[in-house]
Amino acid sequence: MADDTYNTVDGQARTGAVFQARDIGAVHHHVHTAALPPAPIPYQVPPAITHFVDRRDEQERILGALDECSGGDGAPLVVALTGIGGIGKTALGFHITRRISDRFADGVLYVDLDDLRRDGVVEASDALDELLSGLGVTADWLCRSPAARKKQYWSLTKDKRLLVVVDNARFGSEVLPLLPSSGGSLVITTSQGRLPDLAGMAVLEVPMRPLAVEDAVRLLRHIVDDARLADEPDAVAELARGCGGLPAALHVAGRWIRGHRRRGLSRLVAELSADLREKGIPMVEAVWDAAYAELGPEAARLYRLLPEFPAPVITAPAAAALLGGGAPAADDALDALEGAGLLEDRPEGFRIHGLLRGHAERKSREADPGGDGRQRARTRLVRWYRRQAIRADLLAAGPRMTFAEPGPPVPDVPDVDFAGRAEALRWMETHRLALYGCVRLAYECGLDEDAWALCEPLWTHFLDHPHYADITDAFGRGLAAAQRQEHLPVTIRMRCQLARPLWEQERYEEAAEQLRCAVSAAGALGDSEKERKLKASVVEFRGKLRSVQGDWASAAADFESARREHAAVGNAYGVLLQTHLLGCAALGAGEYGRAVELLTDAHRMAAEQERERMTARTGFELGRALRRAGRPADALPLVRAALDSARERGSTSDEVRVREELARLADDTGETAEAEEQRVAARLLAERCGGVPGADEGA
Repeated sequence: MADDTYNTVDGQARTGAVFQARDIGAVHHHVHTAALPPAPIPYQVPPAITHFVDRRDEQERILGALDECSGGDGAPLVVALTGIGGIGKTALGFHITRRISDRFADGVLYVDLDDLRRDGVVEASDALDELLSGLGVTADWLCRSPAARKKQYWSLTKDKRLLVVVDNARFGSEVLPLLPSSGGSLVITTSQGRLPDLAGMAVLEVPMRPLAVEDAVRLLRHIVDDARLADEPDAVAELARGCGGLPAALHVAGRWIRGHRRRGLSRLVAELSADLREKGIPMVEAVWDAAYAELGPEAARLYRLLPEFPAPVITAPAAAALLGGGAPAADDALDALEGAGLLEDRPEGFRIHGLLRGHAERKSREADPGGDGRQRARTRLVRWYRRQAIRADLLAAGPRMTFAEPGPPVPDVPDVDFAGRAEALRWMETHRLALYGCVRLAYECGLDEDAWALCEPLWTHFLDHPHYADITDAFGRGLAAAQRQEHLPVTIRMRCQLARPLWEQERYEEAAEQLRCAVSAAGALGDSEKERKLKASVVEFRGKLRSVQGDWASAAADFESARREHAAVGNAYGVLLQTHLLGCAALGAGEYGRAVELLTDAHRMAAEQERERMTARTGFELGRALRRAGRPADALPLVRAALDSARERGSTSDEVRVREELARLADDTGETAEAEEQRVAARLLAERCGGVPGADEGA
């Protein structure tokens, strides 16, 4: 880890009398890291379903190939399950995974690429984020650049025996970056077509066909415990054939039969066949039509609106916002849809199958050809999420420069009751896909203020959860929405915030262009206090980009300019922050005496303003500057305070950086044993948390 990578310590730094060099040894009681529980072995597939039939040939092929696989140093075996939607690819993937998971001692990982797809494209870094999280890598240990994140995944999967399920791939190029770097691992992919891009890998292609009639009948009998199935075998067989051997259709058909226990099965099937003859629609469509026709008005309306939800899983409160009419009505509608087999109830929420989503879209167009009802539902949903996200952000991050208000409560839809900061942060991460999806939805629907207003709380979330494809797309749309609305301050702010994920992805020229436009536009701002703070912020962002690129002199000029602007409007915190950044720039430029002077001022201001986070942060940077200036004894108490703070907060990434600084201090005072112990402790902790030596940890 580089000498100058420390960013943030959140806690109160303790200062005291100057320690003598011999007191370096007093830090020894900190060397051993806090006992960490062993990393849990991931197992990311859901519990077994009770209705799984057939696929014996496919299972035997997979097991045979696995037995023949050498499991050597090469690439892992890839089992590619292919077939049309609804045929049961994911179910088979999960079923075989449960059968063989004990062969993979290092765990089972799962990623659904459709959950991460944006305009048909999946960013490899976001998929790797999901897999690395499964391996126990927390957000502060994720490598920031896409290239470094790939190396991190390869390093952590080397010599492991992992089973990785990659669901809903469209191209082999989406799968390749997700292959573990171990021949002892196995990857199971599902896709609707072949993946020729995987040529050259050890691939077993397993095409899946519709269930045979006898197996489809067996599945129906598992779903419906009803004597009619035994009494009327011909009708059952006709229904099974009509469902095309698709498990997704058979589940709905089974629920529909169960809802008509007093009617003969032959009569029910005859009604479906009549639709087939009279309307020219497939029986599978007739099955879904029949299930839909028996829903109550609100359940039917929610079914038609579900395709408007911009994420794969919807929660009950979000369903209430989409539907309108109150939470009880939404709960009843969800129960009815789940009971009809049109919606799957999962621990994280409700999910609609892709085939049924298409059916719901067709019903929606029939019932609302002008789309007015859909637009009202989208507006309710977007504004409910906007309000909740801004409320969560205010609780989690406190007041800061923003331009949007939460907006009024959505009628009949309750707000989320956040118990505290931690719960607000968890809510943001849990609803991440919906929040980013609502930015796209708002922009596409012309709800420009809502689009950029949602970006403001997502900024705080991004700083802790670097989902680059999401944040780049969201702030690009937020910027376009602000421009369409001709809102100059928001346009400037969006450009600045878009620049950061761009430069963190090493897209420096794109980031610089955004900041050039922001600086130019800032010249048209007025002289109100908020506008002057925004002007200072623009220059600060440019200085940070220049710092990342090692242009310390230009960065210092920007931070000095921003400091003068903050001083002119009496913004004491702004002066503190820019003084700290100036000190860091001087440290990067090798001007150690100047760095000590600036960081001493920043540390004093932080203590006077009673800002614990900045007191600790400036204290650590001051300690680093003092060491580089040849004053290790003065540096020691500040660095020790940073270690205490990091451990109190449980921030392992901060603890590693601080321990590495303590090792350097020990080197400078000749305490070689102490230095080695600190480095060993830092290395072991980093390895335990998924850090990769030499990679860009990015925190």
